[in-house]
Amino acid sequence: MSLINTEVKPFKATAFHNGDFVEVTEADLKGKWSVVFFYPADFTFVCPTELEDLADNYEEFKKLGVEVYGVSTDTHFTHKAWHDHSDAIKKVQYPLIGDPTWVLSKNFDVLIEADGLADRGTFVIDPEGKIQIVEINAGGIGRDAQELLRKVKAAQYVAAHPGEVCPAKWKEGDSTLAPSIDLVGKI
Repeated sequence: MSLINTEVKPFKATAFHNGDFVEVTEADLKGKWSVVFFYPADFTFVCPTELEDLADNYEEFKKLGVEVYGVSTDTHFTHKAWHDHSDAIKKVQYPLIGDPTWVLSKNFDVLIEADGLADRGTFVIDPEGKIQIVEINAGGIGRDAQELLRKVKAAQYVAAHPGEVCPAKWKEGDSTLAPSIDLVGKI
């Protein structure tokens, strides 16, 4: 079953954020756009490159009114230790949520139960708490924050302009489409 347009399920978790441990719940994902960014594990290889890329682009997400949440099945204590020992992770200003009980990983259907890890899952959630974008990558394939920004902008545009859709490679300022019978077979 697709998670698109489904509401984020209830959860309560602890995150490491700006030097503190803070509680995060599904309520925090409502009222604004959110990105929930699952990665397999702290102290690994591809994961820090992705989190650093998000950190380098975090201000752009914030300008769009988007909060980013990194999530792995590690604990919030492990997130702090990683932050304290990795120059890449020291750049991270968004919450890193610990999911050692697998509640979030199961809610978002990214748990690799046999390994106790999460797939590389990216979820864009609208202000009503509904999932608008789902992307799952294999473990060895890193993601690109600039492409994620493009997709977030497209999701925000479509939400603000009912009756319009964004074609392939759409970027902010590009033309959109208004689906109608007149366009059938003409694109």
